[in-house]
Amino acid sequence: MKALKLVVLTAGAAALMAGCGDSSSGSGEGELVIYTTRSENLNEAVIPSFEKETGIKVQTISAGTGEVVTRVESERNNPQGDILWAADVTMLHDKTDLFEEYVSPEDEFMMEGFKNTTGFFSPAFSDPTVFIVNTDLAGDIQIDNFQDLLNPELKGRIAFGDPVNSSSAFQSLVAMLYAAGDGDPMADEAWEYVEEFLANLDGKVQGSSGQVHRGVADGEYVVGLTWEDPVIHYMQSGAAVDVVFPTEGVVYPGQSVQIIKGTDNLEGAQKFIDYVLSEEVQSRTGMELTVRPLREGVEVADYMTPQDEISLFDEYDEDYIIENTDDITARYVDVLERSMN
Repeated sequence: MKALKLVVLTAGAAALMAGCGDSSSGSGEGELVIYTTRSENLNEAVIPSFEKETGIKVQTISAGTGEVVTRVESERNNPQGDILWAADVTMLHDKTDLFEEYVSPEDEFMMEGFKNTTGFFSPAFSDPTVFIVNTDLAGDIQIDNFQDLLNPELKGRIAFGDPVNSSSAFQSLVAMLYAAGDGDPMADEAWEYVEEFLANLDGKVQGSSGQVHRGVADGEYVVGLTWEDPVIHYMQSGAAVDVVFPTEGVVYPGQSVQIIKGTDNLEGAQKFIDYVLSEEVQSRTGMELTVRPLREGVEVADYMTPQDEISLFDEYDEDYIIENTDDITARYVDVLERSMN
Protein backbone atom coordinates (compact mmCIF):
# COMPACT_ATOMS: atom_id res chain seq x y z
CA MET A 1 0.00 0.00 0.00
CA LYS A 2 2.82 2.54 0.15
CA ALA A 3 6.14 3.27 -1.48
CA LEU A 4 7.44 6.85 -1.20
CA LYS A 5 8.22 6.42 -4.88
CA LEU A 6 6.88 3.92 -7.39
CA VAL A 7 10.27 2.36 -7.69
CA VAL A 8 11.07 -0.59 -9.87
CA LEU A 9 14.19 -2.20 -8.53
CA THR A 10 14.44 -4.99 -11.08
CA ALA A 11 14.92 -4.71 -14.80
CA GLY A 12 12.02 -6.98 -15.60
CA ALA A 13 9.46 -5.00 -13.63
CA ALA A 14 8.99 -1.92 -15.80
CA ALA A 15 5.52 -3.03 -16.82
CA LEU A 16 4.20 -4.40 -13.57
CA MET A 17 0.96 -5.84 -14.86
CA ALA A 18 2.47 -7.29 -17.99
CA GLY A 19 3.88 -10.33 -16.19
CA CYS A 20 7.42 -11.49 -15.92
CA GLY A 21 7.64 -13.00 -19.36
CA ASP A 22 8.85 -16.29 -17.96
CA SER A 23 6.64 -19.37 -17.93
CA SER A 24 8.54 -20.95 -15.07
CA SER A 25 6.93 -20.77 -11.62
CA GLY A 26 8.44 -18.78 -8.76
CA SER A 27 11.87 -17.26 -8.37
CA GLY A 28 14.16 -20.22 -7.98
CA GLU A 29 16.09 -21.77 -5.11
CA GLY A 30 18.09 -19.32 -3.06
CA GLU A 31 16.29 -16.31 -4.48
CA LEU A 32 13.18 -14.38 -3.47
CA VAL A 33 10.91 -12.09 -5.45
CA ILE A 34 9.20 -9.61 -3.13
CA TYR A 35 6.23 -7.51 -4.18
CA THR A 36 6.28 -4.54 -1.83
CA THR A 37 4.34 -1.37 -1.16
CA ARG A 38 6.65 -0.34 1.66
CA SER A 39 8.69 2.85 1.50
CA GLU A 40 11.99 2.86 -0.34
CA ASN A 41 13.74 3.63 2.96
CA LEU A 42 12.23 0.60 4.69
CA ASN A 43 12.95 -1.69 1.75
CA GLU A 44 16.58 -0.55 1.68
CA ALA A 45 16.96 -0.84 5.45
CA VAL A 46 15.73 -4.42 5.55
CA ILE A 47 16.40 -6.21 2.29
CA PRO A 48 20.17 -5.72 1.71
CA SER A 49 20.93 -6.76 5.29
CA PHE A 50 18.66 -9.80 4.87
CA GLU A 51 20.61 -10.77 1.75
CA LYS A 52 23.90 -10.35 3.57
CA GLU A 53 22.87 -12.38 6.60
CA THR A 54 21.14 -15.22 4.75
CA GLY A 55 22.89 -15.35 1.38
CA ILE A 56 19.45 -15.25 -0.27
CA LYS A 57 19.27 -12.95 -3.28
CA VAL A 58 16.19 -10.71 -3.44
CA GLN A 59 14.46 -9.13 -6.41
CA THR A 60 12.10 -6.36 -5.35
CA ILE A 61 9.14 -4.92 -7.24
CA SER A 62 7.48 -1.86 -5.69
CA ALA A 63 4.10 -0.41 -6.62
CA GLY A 64 0.73 0.47 -5.14
CA THR A 65 -1.29 -1.98 -3.08
CA GLY A 66 -3.99 -2.52 -5.68
CA GLU A 67 -1.39 -3.26 -8.34
CA VAL A 68 0.63 -5.82 -6.42
CA VAL A 69 -2.43 -7.60 -5.02
CA THR A 70 -3.92 -7.79 -8.51
CA ARG A 71 -0.66 -9.21 -9.79
CA VAL A 72 -0.63 -11.95 -7.14
CA GLU A 73 -4.22 -12.79 -8.08
CA SER A 74 -3.46 -12.90 -11.79
CA GLU A 75 -0.46 -15.18 -11.19
CA ARG A 76 -2.22 -17.59 -8.84
CA ASN A 77 -1.79 -20.48 -11.29
CA ASN A 78 1.81 -19.61 -12.06
CA PRO A 79 3.22 -17.55 -9.16
CA GLN A 80 6.15 -15.34 -10.06
CA GLY A 81 6.64 -13.88 -6.59
CA ASP A 82 7.35 -15.31 -3.16
CA ILE A 83 6.48 -12.55 -0.69
CA LEU A 84 3.76 -9.90 -0.64
CA TRP A 85 4.85 -7.12 1.71
CA ALA A 86 1.73 -5.02 1.55
CA ALA A 87 -1.62 -4.10 3.07
CA ASP A 88 -3.16 -5.52 6.24
CA VAL A 89 -5.70 -8.12 7.28
CA THR A 90 -8.68 -5.82 6.64
CA MET A 91 -7.79 -5.65 2.95
CA LEU A 92 -6.55 -9.23 2.52
CA HIS A 93 -8.88 -11.19 4.82
CA ASP A 94 -10.86 -12.71 1.94
CA LYS A 95 -7.77 -13.60 -0.10
CA THR A 96 -6.26 -16.35 2.05
CA ASP A 97 -6.33 -18.67 -0.96
CA LEU A 98 -3.46 -16.58 -2.35
CA PHE A 99 -1.12 -17.22 0.58
CA GLU A 100 0.70 -19.97 2.44
CA GLU A 101 -0.04 -20.55 6.11
CA TYR A 102 2.89 -19.58 8.30
CA VAL A 103 3.20 -18.28 11.85
CA SER A 104 6.72 -17.14 12.65
CA PRO A 105 8.38 -18.17 15.93
CA GLU A 106 8.91 -14.40 16.38
CA ASP A 107 5.15 -13.89 16.49
CA GLU A 108 4.94 -14.50 20.23
CA PHE A 109 7.01 -11.35 20.82
CA MET A 110 4.70 -9.04 18.90
CA MET A 111 2.38 -6.61 20.68
CA GLU A 112 -1.11 -7.72 21.66
CA GLY A 113 -3.50 -6.94 18.86
CA PHE A 114 -0.74 -7.37 16.28
CA LYS A 115 -0.09 -11.09 16.33
CA ASN A 116 -0.72 -13.47 13.44
CA THR A 117 -4.12 -14.79 14.51
CA THR A 118 -5.15 -15.88 11.00
CA GLY A 119 -2.18 -18.10 10.18
CA PHE A 120 -1.54 -16.09 7.00
CA PHE A 121 -0.82 -12.43 7.81
CA SER A 122 2.11 -11.32 9.97
CA PRO A 123 1.77 -7.67 11.12
CA ALA A 124 5.22 -6.07 11.13
CA PHE A 125 4.91 -2.29 11.26
CA SER A 126 2.13 0.23 11.76
CA ASP A 127 1.44 3.37 9.77
CA PRO A 128 -1.17 5.43 11.64
CA THR A 129 -3.64 7.45 9.59
CA VAL A 130 -2.70 11.15 9.58
CA PHE A 131 -3.10 14.40 7.67
CA ILE A 132 -0.18 15.87 5.77
CA VAL A 133 -0.46 19.67 5.73
CA ASN A 134 1.46 22.05 3.50
CA THR A 135 2.38 24.74 6.02
CA ASP A 136 3.12 27.35 3.34
CA LEU A 137 -0.33 26.98 1.78
CA ALA A 138 -2.39 26.44 4.92
CA GLY A 139 -1.68 29.84 6.38
CA ASP A 140 -4.27 30.57 9.06
CA ILE A 141 -6.61 27.72 8.02
CA GLN A 142 -7.18 25.44 11.01
CA ILE A 143 -6.62 21.77 10.18
CA ASP A 144 -6.77 19.73 13.37
CA ASN A 145 -9.62 17.29 12.79
CA PHE A 146 -11.97 15.79 10.21
CA GLN A 147 -14.57 18.53 10.61
CA ASP A 148 -11.94 21.06 9.56
CA LEU A 149 -11.74 19.32 6.18
CA LEU A 150 -15.24 20.60 5.34
CA ASN A 151 -13.98 24.19 5.37
CA PRO A 152 -15.03 25.83 2.05
CA GLU A 153 -11.54 27.38 1.87
CA LEU A 154 -10.22 23.85 1.26
CA LYS A 155 -12.59 23.01 -1.61
CA GLY A 156 -10.58 21.31 -4.34
CA ARG A 157 -7.42 21.60 -2.24
CA ILE A 158 -7.61 18.24 -0.43
CA ALA A 159 -5.77 15.13 -1.63
CA PHE A 160 -7.44 11.77 -1.03
CA GLY A 161 -6.76 8.35 -2.54
CA ASP A 162 -9.00 5.54 -3.75
CA PRO A 163 -10.26 3.41 -0.83
CA VAL A 164 -11.23 0.61 -3.21
CA ASN A 165 -7.65 0.00 -4.33
CA SER A 166 -5.48 1.68 -1.70
CA SER A 167 -5.25 0.24 1.80
CA SER A 168 -4.06 3.57 3.22
CA ALA A 169 -7.01 5.42 1.67
CA PHE A 170 -9.39 2.76 2.98
CA GLN A 171 -7.96 3.19 6.48
CA SER A 172 -8.38 6.97 6.19
CA LEU A 173 -11.98 6.40 5.13
CA VAL A 174 -12.55 4.16 8.14
CA ALA A 175 -10.99 6.79 10.41
CA MET A 176 -13.32 9.50 9.13
CA LEU A 177 -16.32 7.17 9.53
CA TYR A 178 -15.47 6.50 13.16
CA ALA A 179 -14.86 10.21 13.74
CA ALA A 180 -18.03 11.46 12.08
CA GLY A 181 -20.19 8.59 13.34
CA ASP A 182 -19.19 9.10 16.97
CA GLY A 183 -17.70 5.62 17.08
CA ASP A 184 -20.20 3.97 14.70
CA PRO A 185 -18.74 3.74 11.18
CA MET A 186 -22.07 2.75 9.65
CA ALA A 187 -24.09 5.54 11.25
CA ASP A 188 -26.06 7.78 8.89
CA GLU A 189 -24.21 10.87 10.12
CA ALA A 190 -20.89 9.17 9.28
CA TRP A 191 -21.92 8.73 5.67
CA GLU A 192 -23.44 12.19 5.51
CA TYR A 193 -19.98 13.43 6.43
CA VAL A 194 -18.41 11.35 3.64
CA GLU A 195 -20.82 12.93 1.17
CA GLU A 196 -19.88 16.44 2.34
CA PHE A 197 -16.20 15.55 2.33
CA LEU A 198 -16.31 14.24 -1.24
CA ALA A 199 -18.13 17.38 -2.32
CA ASN A 200 -15.27 19.43 -0.87
CA LEU A 201 -12.78 17.31 -2.83
CA ASP A 202 -14.43 18.73 -5.93
CA GLY A 203 -14.00 15.46 -7.83
CA LYS A 204 -10.27 15.19 -7.21
CA VAL A 205 -9.66 11.59 -6.09
CA GLN A 206 -6.05 10.52 -6.53
CA GLY A 207 -5.19 7.42 -8.53
CA SER A 208 -2.57 6.21 -6.07
CA SER A 209 -1.74 6.71 -2.41
CA GLY A 210 1.68 8.09 -3.33
CA GLN A 211 0.08 10.94 -5.27
CA VAL A 212 -1.61 12.12 -2.07
CA HIS A 213 1.47 12.97 -0.02
CA ARG A 214 3.49 14.02 -3.07
CA GLY A 215 0.73 16.39 -4.15
CA VAL A 216 0.75 18.13 -0.78
CA ALA A 217 4.54 18.23 -0.48
CA ASP A 218 4.80 19.65 -4.02
CA GLY A 219 2.29 22.41 -3.23
CA GLU A 220 -0.56 21.15 -5.38
CA TYR A 221 -2.82 20.59 -2.35
CA VAL A 222 -3.10 22.12 1.11
CA VAL A 223 -3.85 18.89 2.98
CA GLY A 224 -3.93 15.17 2.28
CA LEU A 225 -5.18 12.06 4.06
CA THR A 226 -2.28 9.64 4.22
CA TRP A 227 -0.11 7.66 6.62
CA GLU A 228 2.67 8.80 8.95
CA ASP A 229 5.81 7.37 7.36
CA PRO A 230 6.14 9.55 4.24
CA VAL A 231 5.14 12.71 6.10
CA ILE A 232 7.98 12.35 8.62
CA HIS A 233 10.33 11.62 5.74
CA TYR A 234 9.32 14.87 3.99
CA MET A 235 9.73 16.80 7.24
CA GLN A 236 13.23 15.41 7.73
CA SER A 237 14.05 16.43 4.15
CA GLY A 238 13.08 20.04 4.90
CA ALA A 239 9.77 20.12 3.02
CA ALA A 240 7.19 22.66 4.18
CA VAL A 241 4.82 20.05 5.58
CA ASP A 242 3.60 18.98 8.97
CA VAL A 243 2.03 15.82 10.33
CA VAL A 244 -1.36 16.12 12.03
CA PHE A 245 -2.95 13.36 14.08
CA PRO A 246 -6.69 14.17 13.95
CA THR A 247 -8.03 15.02 17.38
CA GLU A 248 -10.94 12.59 17.01
CA GLY A 249 -8.56 9.67 16.63
CA VAL A 250 -6.52 7.58 14.20
CA VAL A 251 -6.61 4.05 12.86
CA TYR A 252 -3.47 2.11 13.83
CA PRO A 253 -3.23 -0.68 11.25
CA GLY A 254 -0.74 -3.54 11.39
CA GLN A 255 0.81 -3.62 7.93
CA SER A 256 1.64 -7.23 7.26
CA VAL A 257 3.92 -9.53 5.29
CA GLN A 258 2.74 -12.81 3.77
CA ILE A 259 4.02 -15.74 1.72
CA ILE A 260 2.55 -16.16 -1.74
CA LYS A 261 0.94 -19.56 -2.26
CA GLY A 262 2.91 -21.81 -4.58
CA THR A 263 6.33 -20.30 -3.87
CA ASP A 264 9.15 -22.69 -4.70
CA ASN A 265 11.31 -21.12 -1.99
CA LEU A 266 9.13 -21.60 1.06
CA GLU A 267 12.09 -21.83 3.42
CA GLY A 268 13.55 -18.56 2.18
CA ALA A 269 10.18 -16.84 2.41
CA GLN A 270 9.76 -18.01 6.00
CA LYS A 271 13.24 -16.71 6.83
CA PHE A 272 12.28 -13.31 5.45
CA ILE A 273 9.21 -13.06 7.68
CA ASP A 274 11.27 -14.18 10.70
CA TYR A 275 13.84 -11.52 9.86
CA VAL A 276 11.33 -8.68 9.49
CA LEU A 277 9.77 -9.54 12.88
CA SER A 278 13.13 -10.05 14.62
CA GLU A 279 14.24 -7.84 17.50
CA GLU A 280 17.23 -6.66 15.48
CA VAL A 281 15.18 -5.34 12.57
CA GLN A 282 12.29 -4.02 14.64
CA SER A 283 14.64 -2.11 16.95
CA ARG A 284 16.85 -0.75 14.20
CA THR A 285 14.01 0.47 12.01
CA GLY A 286 12.20 1.97 15.00
CA MET A 287 15.19 4.11 15.92
CA GLU A 288 16.44 4.95 12.43
CA LEU A 289 13.38 5.18 10.18
CA THR A 290 9.88 6.66 10.21
CA VAL A 291 7.78 3.55 10.84
CA ARG A 292 6.32 2.19 14.08
CA PRO A 293 7.53 -1.35 14.91
CA LEU A 294 5.01 -3.77 16.38
CA ARG A 295 7.34 -5.90 18.47
CA GLU A 296 6.71 -5.63 22.21
CA GLY A 297 9.03 -3.22 24.03
CA VAL A 298 10.65 -1.73 20.92
CA GLU A 299 11.08 2.05 21.06
CA VAL A 300 10.78 4.64 18.31
CA ALA A 301 13.06 7.59 17.63
CA ASP A 302 12.49 10.89 19.41
CA TYR A 303 11.55 12.62 16.14
CA MET A 304 8.35 10.55 16.09
CA THR A 305 5.22 11.77 17.90
CA PRO A 306 5.07 10.05 21.32
CA GLN A 307 2.45 7.32 21.50
CA ASP A 308 0.67 8.94 24.44
CA GLU A 309 0.00 12.03 22.31
CA ILE A 310 -1.91 10.04 19.69
CA SER A 311 -5.65 9.55 20.17
CA LEU A 312 -7.01 6.14 19.17
CA PHE A 313 -10.66 5.26 18.60
CA ASP A 314 -11.83 3.35 21.66
CA GLU A 315 -14.62 1.79 19.59
CA TYR A 316 -12.40 0.64 16.73
CA ASP A 317 -13.00 -3.04 16.02
CA GLU A 318 -10.81 -4.65 13.37
CA ASP A 319 -13.01 -7.74 13.14
CA TYR A 320 -16.04 -5.56 12.52
CA ILE A 321 -14.24 -3.68 9.75
CA ILE A 322 -13.16 -6.98 8.19
CA GLU A 323 -16.74 -8.27 8.21
CA ASN A 324 -18.04 -5.03 6.69
CA THR A 325 -15.24 -4.14 4.26
CA ASP A 326 -17.31 -4.97 1.19
CA ASP A 327 -20.29 -2.98 2.49
CA ILE A 328 -18.08 0.00 3.32
CA THR A 329 -16.39 0.07 -0.09
CA ALA A 330 -19.70 -0.43 -1.93
CA ARG A 331 -21.35 2.37 0.00
CA TYR A 332 -18.37 4.62 -0.62
CA VAL A 333 -18.52 3.98 -4.38
CA ASP A 334 -22.23 4.79 -4.35
CA VAL A 335 -21.65 8.09 -2.51
CA LEU A 336 -18.72 8.93 -4.80
CA GLU A 337 -20.75 8.33 -7.95
CA ARG A 338 -23.58 10.50 -6.68
CA SER A 339 -21.15 13.26 -5.73
CA MET A 340 -19.76 13.35 -9.27
CA ASN A 341 -23.16 13.60 -10.99
